[in-house]
Formats: sequence, structure tokens, C-alpha cells
Amino acid sequence: MIWPVLIAALCMLLFTALCLFWPRRAANLPQQTPSQLFEERLQLLALARDSGELAEQDFDSAAQELKSQFLQKTQSAAVLSAKPSWQLPAVLLVIVAVLVGAIYSLSGHYQQLADWQQAQQNLKQYGERALLNQGEPLSEQEIEWFALALRTRLANEGDDAVAWMLLGRIRLSQGAVEQAVAAFERALRLTPERTPLLLSYAQALILLADDASLARAGRAVAKILTKEPKNSDALSLMALIAYEKGDLAEATSAWQLLLTQLPQDDPRYSAVQQRLKELGVKVEVAGRVINVRLNVAPELKQANPEASLFLFARAVDGAALPLAVQRIPLPEGKVELQLTEQMAMQAGWSLANSDQVQVVARMSLSGTVEQRPGDIQTVSDTLQFTQQSLTISLTLEP
Repeated sequence: MIWPVLIAALCMLLFTALCLFWPRRAANLPQQTPSQLFEERLQLLALARDSGELAEQDFDSAAQELKSQFLQKTQSAAVLSAKPSWQLPAVLLVIVAVLVGAIYSLSGHYQQLADWQQAQQNLKQYGERALLNQGEPLSEQEIEWFALALRTRLANEGDDAVAWMLLGRIRLSQGAVEQAVAAFERALRLTPERTPLLLSYAQALILLADDASLARAGRAVAKILTKEPKNSDALSLMALIAYEKGDLAEATSAWQLLLTQLPQDDPRYSAVQQRLKELGVKVEVAGRVINVRLNVAPELKQANPEASLFLFARAVDGAALPLAVQRIPLPEGKVELQLTEQMAMQAGWSLANSDQVQVVARMSLSGTVEQRPGDIQTVSDTLQFTQQSLTISLTLEP
């Protein structure tokens, strides 16, 4: 796309050069030549001498002066005709070229044109990296180029539901919620029953947070649940919509239903538990549970901000493989955590398979469950499962 602009600029420069350097002809007006003018004036001097108005000596002097003027004019005309002036047009041409280049470099959009061309060429690659997680994640600049390429495709090829949905998700990730909603609505006109699209549309509407938007989000989620009653994403959004509207009873019901469907190793499980606790709902966990009240020394977190915490239970007698494990970023201060049967690392080897266990809280610098040099841990006493739920306190310090 840049080459047409450069070609146009060169054509304009060439046209300017032609205008400046094209040879010009003097107007063909009836006028005397220098020779004719010289002869005419010499004849006038002779007439004045013959009539006695001019003395012979004065005639010779005037004729000599007239001859000198004629020779001077003849030489000047010969010089001008032999060496036409080209310096001024050349200087003007250089000034024009410099001014055009300076103005375009300051206010032109050549870089934007290059980015636009690159975005269109890399559209497929951006899509693979964004949707299929192939290669490096897109940078903020590449995300903007991805959006630019999608808008160009929509402008050139007409409406496309997938392109509008992707554009909406990009705008949502950038915080442009209203633009995201508009893009999702364009996609929904083409595919009104698409579940991922309805979920993204509802998420964007929830962020707007006004009553009308929450109502539209509720209708979108209800459409999903009509077809897929156990869709966990839709249940989560339904609970959030109810919570935002102030309907705590409906929010509680939706979160409780969602909790029964989520595996306990799902990252959303603990978040839903926390929501229910905030609403004063006691959450029951099936099977054996170890409640751990852990106090992490603040200096550990300050000295190792990128470290992880592994909390796991192991059998006193039996395989070394943990019965249950949970990994979180290293906290600071007092936290309450749980180990349950659903947190087993291997099927058939959980808290239900050993009556005597130990609980280990380990700060891991490497991010792996195996202990490495520099890791710090604390180990509980031997615990006996005389009941389904146990509660212990541990302190992790240097």
C-alpha cells in the first residue's frame, strides 16, 4: 500500500520539474531589432547634420556613442541566448522536494500504512496464537494489529460472526466495554444461538452494571441454560447477575448448584466457596477434610515474592505420593486452607486411603512439589482420622 503513495509523490515532483524547466518562448510582438533601431537613430543624426542642426564634430561624437551602445546590447543578448538561466528553477525544485519530504515525515501516515499492511498479512497467525495458543501470546501492540486486521476484513468481505466475536473479545480485554457489546451484538444478529458468544456478551453487559444491561445479560444466560442446564460458566454468570441486582437468594442458589458441579481442583471452586461464606452459607464438603490454619511469616513473603506454597497431606505408612495437594502463591500472614479427597494427585490414592497422615506446608522457590535447596517447610504431627473432618494449625517461618 505504500508503493502507490511513493509513485504518486514522484509523479508530482516530475510534474513540478517540467513546469520549472520547460523552455519558454518570448511573445511574437512586432518590434524593431537592435540593428534596425541603430540604423534608424543613425539616419536621424545624419538628417540633423545635413540640415545644419548638428555640427560635424558633434555628429561624429554622437555616432560613436550610438555605436558603443549598439555593440554592448548585442553582446548582452548573445550571452543571454547562449546560457539560459537554470539555477533558479533548480533551487525551487530542491526547496519543493525538501518541504514535501519534511511535511510528510511529520504529519504523514506511512508507518500506520505499513502496520495496516502487516496486520492483514499476519491475520491468520494472530488468530492461531490468540485462539489456539500456538506460539507466544500476543503483545498489546499485536492485539491492536489483530483488531485492525479484523476490522479491515469486515469492511472488505462483509459481516462475519466469528470476526465480530473476536473483535468483541479484543475490545473487552482492552476495557472498551461498550465497543465490545456493540461487536457482540453484530455477531449475535448472524448466530443468535452460539453459546460462547452469548457468554462473552453477558460478561460484557455485566461490566456495564446498569439495570438494563444486567437484564439483557440475564436473558442471554437464560437462553444458554435452557439448552444446557449444567453449563458451569452460565451458572456462574447467572449467580453474578443476581448478586449485582441484589437478589442474594437467587445468587446463593446458583452458586450452590455450581459448587456441586465443579471439581474441587477447579480454580473457581474456592472462589465460589468464598462467595458463599461471605453470604453466610455453610459449605459442606463430601469425604474427609483437613482444615489448615496456616500462619506465614511476613518476612518470607517479602524475601520471596515469586515463591509458591504447596500444602499437601501424605500417608505415614505407604507410598510417598501425596494424598491431597493444593498449590497457591505464597501468602502472607494468616490464611485458612483445606485439603479434601477431591484434591488427590492420582485416582485411587486420596485421604480416604490412609487413616494416619501428616500435613506439610512448603515454600517452593522452583514451583515444583519436590523439595529443592532453599525451600522451607513445616510438618504437622501424625494425624488420626477418628472423624471426617480435622483441624490443625501450622506456622511457616525462616
